[in-house]
Amino acid sequence: MVDVAKRVEMMLRTSFNEMVKAPKQKQICSYIIAGGDRAMLTSQEAPEDDPALGARMLDKICAGKKHVLFVGISCGMSAPFVAGQLDFCLKHLDVFTPVLLGFNPVHMARSEPMQDCSFHFKDVAERMIAEQRHKKAFVLNPVLGAEAISGSSRMKGGSATKIILESILLAGHEAAFRGKRVTPECISAWITASEMVYETTYSHSDELAALIHQAGESLQMKAHVYYIGWQTLGIIGLTDASECVPTFGADFDDIRGFINNGFREMKNKEGDLSFLGPEFVIGHKDFVDTILPSLSQNDVMLFLFTVNDDLHEVTALADQVRRRTSNLHAIAHDLEKFTIPETVCNMFGTVLHITWSFSSEEVNSVVMRQRWELSTKWCLNAISTGAHVLKGKVYMNYMIDLRVTNSKLYRRAINILQRFTGCSKGECERALLRAIYSTDDLSEDMTSADVWKHTDVANRRDQVVPTALVMIQCGCTLAEARHHLDCHPVIRDAVSACFSSSKTKSTMD
Repeated sequence: MVDVAKRVEMMLRTSFNEMVKAPKQKQICSYIIAGGDRAMLTSQEAPEDDPALGARMLDKICAGKKHVLFVGISCGMSAPFVAGQLDFCLKHLDVFTPVLLGFNPVHMARSEPMQDCSFHFKDVAERMIAEQRHKKAFVLNPVLGAEAISGSSRMKGGSATKIILESILLAGHEAAFRGKRVTPECISAWITASEMVYETTYSHSDELAALIHQAGESLQMKAHVYYIGWQTLGIIGLTDASECVPTFGADFDDIRGFINNGFREMKNKEGDLSFLGPEFVIGHKDFVDTILPSLSQNDVMLFLFTVNDDLHEVTALADQVRRRTSNLHAIAHDLEKFTIPETVCNMFGTVLHITWSFSSEEVNSVVMRQRWELSTKWCLNAISTGAHVLKGKVYMNYMIDLRVTNSKLYRRAINILQRFTGCSKGECERALLRAIYSTDDLSEDMTSADVWKHTDVANRRDQVVPTALVMIQCGCTLAEARHHLDCHPVIRDAVSACFSSSKTKSTMD
């Protein structure tokens, strides 16, 4: 059994369980997400701070299993939820082979105390390294370099996670179910095939730039971007949309994803979650019933499909959308000898149409779809990130309006404030707390509360970091900072004006 712990890995579980279904083997892949299945679609950052919860969930899902390969994923080597799971594995090495996958060196892992816990992440990572010498545990932490948006691991970190896990799971499948000898050269070839996906995808940079511009204009006009996807490309769309809320402080309906057949296509463990609220209404029928009637010309529609999908269904839905708006575009994948008809492509404005060359044995393979997924992920990451940059949600490559919803993001918020103001950590944290608790006069209960108490309150606040930054830079009250932000609806403009004002004042003094 393999257990993994991130949104994208829920999709991998579905893909590889489909692979083992053919030889009539039992499904052996599962997943654990901090916050449960609702975290696939909405920000559920708080559970990431609970190591005991991570251990309990792992114990529950693996009860009675004889051997489990557990892959704990923490891109920044900091998530307490994953630390709790790895600690549990290290105490039960007769059952588990734990793997830590992250993208920081172990010596840079977090050493801050964790909620109701006697150990910290760095301690767990060092114990993993010690067991790695005996091949009882493994740490995979390749260096990826800086992210395009500082601190946003959803792009490079998320893509590298997908590539690495797919290579591991494919190697296991080839060895266990097809009797193939898997060599280091084979694994290297699978990983480097992603370079071909990268080159092929970005050879369409003109179309990608056009889609970024369209999405950016839409968000600037306070309209929406809707991803309409089929099969696993629908999951990629849902994932990208859900990440925009904590990363950019976006509203959930700024960018939304929809998938054919809704939760039936997701194949998630908890089933249909649409009863939880509008954020969980994700089927194409739901889109037609709830969004299409009020669709405007300013809203961007982006279809995500391949030649293997039901093209009659694609054209039927596209035709319905075209009656409401011409702002309809697509990312479409096909094959050299199996192409999407021109009549289908002509239904869309900008079409990022990628034709792939595959061997005959790959045409209907999971490997081919995984490459389409990776290509689509890179496209959507670029579109949603670029759109929010154009909207003004990014300042000098920093996520200036991130939501402070867990301890990692709390620390990141303080670091951003220090970076731009030059003030001490204490001054920046105090300003952050004033913004979180909406007061100029912090009580002792507020300042002495645990970080998870702060983040629980911050999760219900908007523009926490920009408000704190303006208060520090302008030396003003909370009310004055909020007034400044109200006068500059674009966050980047508000921050720039704040720095220009303080610089002018300093020169006059």
